[in-house]
Amino acid sequence: MSNTEQVLDVNVTSLNYDQLISSVNQKIMGNEQANIIAINPEKIMTLQKDQKLKNLINSATFTIPDGIGIVFASKLNNGKISSRITGVDLFIRLLELANEKQYKIFLYGAKKQVVEKAVGNIEKKYPNLTVAGYKDGYVKDQNELIEEINQSGAQLLFVALGSPRQEYWIEENKSKLNVNIFQGVGGSFDVISGEVKRAPFLFRKTGLEWFYRLLSQPKRLRRQLALPKFLIKVLFHTKRRH
Repeated sequence: MSNTEQVLDVNVTSLNYDQLISSVNQKIMGNEQANIIAINPEKIMTLQKDQKLKNLINSATFTIPDGIGIVFASKLNNGKISSRITGVDLFIRLLELANEKQYKIFLYGAKKQVVEKAVGNIEKKYPNLTVAGYKDGYVKDQNELIEEINQSGAQLLFVALGSPRQEYWIEENKSKLNVNIFQGVGGSFDVISGEVKRAPFLFRKTGLEWFYRLLSQPKRLRRQLALPKFLIKVLFHTKRRH
């Protein structure tokens, strides 16, 4: 049975958190590579005009439904996606896995003070994992960075360069790296460092995190306009198929 379904021709995993963590752990134990990309309505709308990026994302091991609109689109098509899997929450779940299994992690991206604070908070909260190394997102010598990551022995690499830059970076470098799991985490280091506050739990639980962000950052309105366009396109696509 396939663990992937398509939303507007973009692959999205239908696994829940526990199934996903179990699959990731199996990849690490089997010394296999896997990459994780978060998918939301805004990104899917961008992919309608960017075939290169769509191909890259559709070739990822896990494309997680990071947006309530994705869940809604799946329901319309009688799909199996029952809840969101947000990038930051999966990042936290993977830190918990690394803590439980004593895995090594490497953090790459964000500003220097942000990644340093994030590392400090991770080491405090998850004493059994090893932060094998970290670098901010302003590294000039990429070959030196690749070498450092490989020397670190990290099994999980979290890349915070923003999308789609982080996806292209992972695609370009994964064959040179001995890492098992790659996750592009966007602004998650900002959250883990405490620099950015997450939406209150009620907003997250009801899938309204986007609305909270809009209230606190009105300049996001233009980006959020992708959501109604996405829903109209999904409805049209669903009617056409039926």
